[in-house]
Amino acid sequence: MADYQGRWSCVEVEVEDGIAWVTLNRPAKRNAMSPTLNREMLEVLDAIEVDRDADILVLTGAGESWSAGMDLKEYFRETDGQEEIMQERVRRECSEWQWRRLRFYTKATIAAVNGWCFGGAFSPLVACDLAIAADEAVFGLSEINWGIPPGNLVSKAVADTMGHRQALYYIMTGKTFTGQEAAAMGLVNASVPRTRLREEVKALAQVLREKNQVVLRFARHGFKRCRELTWEQNEDYLYAKVDQSNHRDPEQGRQQGLRQFLDEKTIKPGLQTYRRNVD
Repeated sequence: MADYQGRWSCVEVEVEDGIAWVTLNRPAKRNAMSPTLNREMLEVLDAIEVDRDADILVLTGAGESWSAGMDLKEYFRETDGQEEIMQERVRRECSEWQWRRLRFYTKATIAAVNGWCFGGAFSPLVACDLAIAADEAVFGLSEINWGIPPGNLVSKAVADTMGHRQALYYIMTGKTFTGQEAAAMGLVNASVPRTRLREEVKALAQVLREKNQVVLRFARHGFKRCRELTWEQNEDYLYAKVDQSNHRDPEQGRQQGLRQFLDEKTIKPGLQTYRRNVD
């Protein structure tokens, strides 16, 4: 088992029961995302990707916050006056893990939103496959209060999840909302009391672990891509993903599932998962 203890300064990683708990660890700054944290998260994602003990990645925050978004001091004040190429590099590293890598990560991802989630934190939140929030969590798109529009891909993230009217309302007013309200508008899958957050996330992760991980990956990626394609493009793309899944699946889950349903009549696919690793 890989030893991640003390490996990074802004991120903590613990692997337990097949789950990689990735914790943004800047509690004094409400886990605001700095250039250092962004570079470390790229290393974290690389490490967990090849860790055979980790099937599911859970992203959460230390202390009372998930993430307060971008560290305004480090991202704005300390980059003012720098060469334009350096500013571009900082932006690239930010988007690389928060959106490009996390959105199509090889392993299923869950956001466990334990507290404050503001501004730029909406990008990795929506990039995660699933999300569960604490009832006590506080969400906000507060950029308007700072005299700037939402940066990075925040507007895209909320437009894809919260809906047109809700997204614009919070972008334009800067008002906050709770975990329960986030669940009601579809930003997260569910909201539970903070004391139950870890156990609820763990239970969901274990459900995902029981699935065929190759098929799960292609199902996740196929869905996300299909939202950006036309119906005709989707037909070709999704059939290709099914073929690719069948070819790459070492368990041959499709054949096993069909055999157990049609021949052995031992499962009901709408209610049960096929039995894994059956000869």
